[in-house]
Amino acid sequence: MTHAAKSGTEQAWAALGGDPALLAHITTDGPGALLPARLPVMELARSAVAVCSLAAAELTARRTAGPVPRVRVDEGAVATAFTSERHLRIDGRAPVNFAPLSRFWRTADGWVRTHANYPHHRARLLATLGLSPKTPDDIAVDTVAASFTGRRSDEIERTVYEAGGLAVAARTPGRWAAEPQGAAVTGTPLVVRERIDGAPVRRTAPLAAEPLLPAAGLRVLDLTRVIAGPVATRTLALLGADVVRIDAPQLPESPDAHSDTGFGKRSVDLDLSGRAGAAAFDRLLADADVVVIGYRPGAFERFGLTPESLAARRPGLVIARLSAWGHGPWAGRRGFDSLVQVATGIASAEAGAGPGGPPGALPAQALDHGTGYLLAAAVLRALTEQHDEGGSRTATLSLARTASWLLDELPARQEPGPGTGASYEPEKWLTETDGPLGRLRHAVPPVAFEGSPAGWSRPPGPLGADAAAWLTA
Repeated sequence: MTHAAKSGTEQAWAALGGDPALLAHITTDGPGALLPARLPVMELARSAVAVCSLAAAELTARRTAGPVPRVRVDEGAVATAFTSERHLRIDGRAPVNFAPLSRFWRTADGWVRTHANYPHHRARLLATLGLSPKTPDDIAVDTVAASFTGRRSDEIERTVYEAGGLAVAARTPGRWAAEPQGAAVTGTPLVVRERIDGAPVRRTAPLAAEPLLPAAGLRVLDLTRVIAGPVATRTLALLGADVVRIDAPQLPESPDAHSDTGFGKRSVDLDLSGRAGAAAFDRLLADADVVVIGYRPGAFERFGLTPESLAARRPGLVIARLSAWGHGPWAGRRGFDSLVQVATGIASAEAGAGPGGPPGALPAQALDHGTGYLLAAAVLRALTEQHDEGGSRTATLSLARTASWLLDELPARQEPGPGTGASYEPEKWLTETDGPLGRLRHAVPPVAFEGSPAGWSRPPGPLGADAAAWLTA
């Protein structure tokens, strides 16, 4: 089936169950021709932000009993936000986005990509070669390169995965689609939306006409990491939600990643395997409106935190779930944007060198950012539907399904190829904010509609520094 007759915005809005008549409220402007790539990356980016903005405008109208505000998509703001981690500065310092062992490696029959930004992933990768976690980066890089050159990609992928590390063999789009894990993802909706009970709960109280903050008064539990999930919850915080991010103290988040995606939130460390942590989580859940989970399937189920159990404990809850690989044989695997690009064939499609050269990469971690805005849009649409009908609802997305959208479904607009994009100065869409982490230079929010906030209510603070409690009783 072809989707070429519909724009990406039309496709995404339909996947979210939105009224197509509302699409007329969207206007787009800006420099144009940004995020140059062989694949329609800018179409993905503008579409994800457009539907997120429209979902926010729709919920605003529902809660104020007013008209749906006009939505404006500024392509410069979108492109800057989709590369926010590259523009971030912390007291003038650029963040570290990829560690030395997070890269492509040539193998006996092609290429693999590893991800070792987190210490435990680095240690597991090195363990497959008999190296200590204390091995210096330069020695580790040389050793990994020498070992991988003589081994097959599939064997490396299997060995590192079995050790708990992260390595993915580079595939073509055709190979990915033919494999069970690719076929399983392609056959699912871009956004899986379900109602899981019939509770007639309507907790979204009416708003005053001003300010138009569609998520004002809502409480969001943020159980996500890295980029995609935190982008979604950062967006909900922008729109007025009280967002509490929860991390396990034994697996701390990257401080640099948190500096980019922690705006508007508070940060709590809770060990859900312990009695005190579980009790604190229960207290938060008792008054939550939304739970956003960004871990692989099975990670939270072991604590008894299934969508059904959460909804039973808190009727009327909206539960949004995100994973790297979605459904199928790889559902329980860990994954990141860069690895999903490699597995699904995006890196192959973006390769710039001749035959045998290294795979390429998108001009942004577009799977992460795009899925993040789609996830926020799914929450907002679920809240609108709940406002009308009640009930607990779930929304499920994955980076791999977003990759399929980019590869196979989005229309190929006349976007420039790599290296030929329109020049633009991102400074117009950057600002500076002082806070507990120092002076942060960061991207402004791309989600915009009449009456929307220009920025977040608070800068990010130190990880784990806040109390496990909501701001208001």
